[in-house]
Amino acid sequence: MGNLENPTGGPASGRSSRCIALVGPYLSGKTTLLEAILARTGGISRQGTVADKSSVGDASPEARNHGMSVGLNVADVQFLGDTFTFIDCPGSVEFQYEGALALTGVDAAVVVCEPDLKRLPALQLILKSLEDRGIPHFLFLNKIDSVSASLRDIIPMLQPASSRPLVLRQIPIWENGIATGFIDLASERAYVYREHAPSQIVPLPDDLAAREKDARFHMLEQLADYDDALMEQLLSDMQPPNDHVFNDLTADLRQGLICPVLIGSAENGNGIFRLLKALRHEVPFVEDVAARLAADRANSSAIVLRSYHTGHGGKLSLVRVLKGEIADGATLSGSSSGTERVAGIFTLRGEEPVKRGKARAGDTVALGRLDSIRAGETVTTDKVPLVAIVVPAPPEPVLSAAIGLQDRKDEVKLSSALAKLVDEDPSLVVEHPQDTHQTLLKGQGEMHLRVAFERLQRKHGIAVEHLKCLVPYKETIRKSCEVRGRHKKQSGGHGQFGDVVIRIEPLPRGSGFRFTDVIAGGVVPKQYIPSVEIGVADYLKTGPLGFPVVDIAVTLTDGSFHTVDSSDMAFRQAGRLAMSEGMPSCQPVLLEPVNWCEIAVPTEATARVNAIISSRRGQILGFAARDGWPGWDIVTAHLPAAEMDDLIVELRSATSGVGTYRTRFDHLSELVGRLADQVLATHRHAAE
Repeated sequence: MGNLENPTGGPASGRSSRCIALVGPYLSGKTTLLEAILARTGGISRQGTVADKSSVGDASPEARNHGMSVGLNVADVQFLGDTFTFIDCPGSVEFQYEGALALTGVDAAVVVCEPDLKRLPALQLILKSLEDRGIPHFLFLNKIDSVSASLRDIIPMLQPASSRPLVLRQIPIWENGIATGFIDLASERAYVYREHAPSQIVPLPDDLAAREKDARFHMLEQLADYDDALMEQLLSDMQPPNDHVFNDLTADLRQGLICPVLIGSAENGNGIFRLLKALRHEVPFVEDVAARLAADRANSSAIVLRSYHTGHGGKLSLVRVLKGEIADGATLSGSSSGTERVAGIFTLRGEEPVKRGKARAGDTVALGRLDSIRAGETVTTDKVPLVAIVVPAPPEPVLSAAIGLQDRKDEVKLSSALAKLVDEDPSLVVEHPQDTHQTLLKGQGEMHLRVAFERLQRKHGIAVEHLKCLVPYKETIRKSCEVRGRHKKQSGGHGQFGDVVIRIEPLPRGSGFRFTDVIAGGVVPKQYIPSVEIGVADYLKTGPLGFPVVDIAVTLTDGSFHTVDSSDMAFRQAGRLAMSEGMPSCQPVLLEPVNWCEIAVPTEATARVNAIISSRRGQILGFAARDGWPGWDIVTAHLPAAEMDDLIVELRSATSGVGTYRTRFDHLSELVGRLADQVLATHRHAAE
């Protein structure tokens, strides 16, 4: 175990501003925990609830409409002279990238969870992210009042989700099946919960003395794995001083060696003060975070955690100041953008900004009008080049929706609104495929896109429809032919004359389009040959089946010209006519895009996922254990693009909400029979 200086005190200035993330699986109670913290610290007079839509967090219409967090909830509290900024991160995997960015600048995270085996994969996703990024974290076992199993069974059940030992810090006191308090294993004190007040110290219940002794000894054994002196004391049957135990708990947490487990009930406000005290005494300070992020080399630096586009106040940027100070009016340089002048410094509580003074190292504040600076950027007041803090890249989209406007006049402001939407949530992607001429919004799932559409209407006044994405089908040919195309027109004065003979041949899949000529004797003058190629290419944009033509070779073999009436336009038309006459006799066939897909799922769901792939005309290429993810598999497959429209919805349903995939175009494959007939009929109907 490394040395630990000043394990329980604050920085030398005596002032401490901490930033703590609340993370956890969907519906684990994070927003309720934030509400309980606000109520217990006097931030609000009465604890609201998510159910009755009275909580400080989840205040947006989208969050309240769907009864779930769809963005960050931010609130400051004062506790024992220190300032804590809590960032409540969405639990749904569809909105987790906002939390992933915010986690970059926090001192620690509290992982809120329930003792539910079905939530284990979701818990593993969160814990592994924290472990990989070296972020100290506690586990807050919520809803302890409704637990029926023993913690002796619950902790081993949860342990597979964590690669760090889960170190139980408290055990509950039960009376008539109700959790009325807890025993702190580090201090060996018993507490009973009190409504709207701190827990009260009581004598250790006699009937729990043996249980407390066993649980404490197990905790000390876990700590002794990283402390030789403690191990010697245990082997000698010596009781270590409580200060030694607390120092070990603090050092091991900060070094990422353990995950301490605290218990409570956010809804009833139980266990809140004990959690806050652990955060105050054991969590590292902003100086440690700056060092971990290599942000301590600049005189001043901050990380942008999120962007907000407000209706009247313009853009706000939520930042964590890691070093130095930021004053109103200061000029900030971004790591990948230009410079901006700060127009106001604010504290956020839910969606409400409150103006404040300058921000110092450790503070988490919203800065006004950093219009060109995006979430994830490092900013500084220095005039020297800045080394950017590494932040997680946005996850690849897994669901797409085409945007249909209910009012055509909104076309002008749509692009600006979408840009603001993506600035607020970088896990959204806007694309304009040339093949289908649609505007696509891509995201992390069905709810993610639904909320984005709702924000477009509420914040930007654009009424949109969720349309089905068109599949970029292509067509090709199976046989060759030779055909003449003649364009002749006389309308007084100079006429138009172009005459060509071309040979049309299929090419191997993936070859694209190839044009050559074997003209001899100048039957088609050289200056007109490029025009023939242009005419052929014009036709290939829409073949006889109605789709772009690929994998085809066209050779100009013969033709004739007129010294007066021939022109570039005439030979362009002749090339197009030859293609339109010859292509239907070349046995055109429909091609559908097929994607390579890598699917990550818990092992217990692999068989179900294989069945999903087969039901979608997919070809399983193989599967293997997911590297670094115990209990997970990777399944690779080829899947037709037409079958991937709602794949993520079925995949998440089969994997308790945690399955995901990444994909890319792989090849084109012939589509024949009933499915091809359906595609062609739908296409013809849409064109009418």
